[in-house]
Amino acid sequence: MSKKITSSWKNIKKELLKDPAILNEYERLEPDYQIIREIIKARIKQGLSQKELAERIGTRQSNISRLESGDCNPSLEFLIKVAHGLDKELSILLR
Repeated sequence: MSKKITSSWKNIKKELLKDPAILNEYERLEPDYQIIREIIKARIKQGLSQKELAERIGTRQSNISRLESGDCNPSLEFLIKVAHGLDKELSILLR
């Protein structure tokens, strides 16, 4: 991504987050996107495709794709399977 596009996105995001309703929704969704980012990062670091990860946990590639795109609401059981497929542990913190 070019610096110009990144800079433009940062400016747009900054402006959008001035709206309290948008800020509230952004903060509400942050945990979802945090886990997605971690899954993608771990999968790529291990050099795995979505299909390879899916095969490790006994699911379809399309399920991994939906998870990574945020188009599903995965169960805790599914997230644990994904974590184990990545040789990781799922950790949940209540604050």
